[in-house]
Amino acid sequence: MSGCNSGDVILEIKEFQQFMSDLYGHNDRRRGATATMLWLVEEVGELAEAVRRHDTENIREELADCFAWVGALANLYNVDLETAFLEKYPRACPTCGKNPCVCTD
Repeated sequence: MSGCNSGDVILEIKEFQQFMSDLYGHNDRRRGATATMLWLVEEVGELAEAVRRHDTENIREELADCFAWVGALANLYNVDLETAFLEKYPRACPTCGKNPCVCTD
């Protein structure tokens, strides 16, 4: 982890995954992938509710929770999120191949 001038900590995606593994990996492995996925779905539901209410502070919290559970699931399946993301989104839209995207949806 590297610091910036503001004193905040900046994590690379790989560092984030390692942090989540160190912090919660033992619980995630015990819980298993199916239960971990259910936790992620629950957090997505909470995010949807916060968006519906336009509750920006709660949206921030729920996005962080969703990100954490995505990291947990990726760790359970040994998926390097950084590599997976860059393979799926190689600096362009995976559907139209353009940057910025020109898809109509």
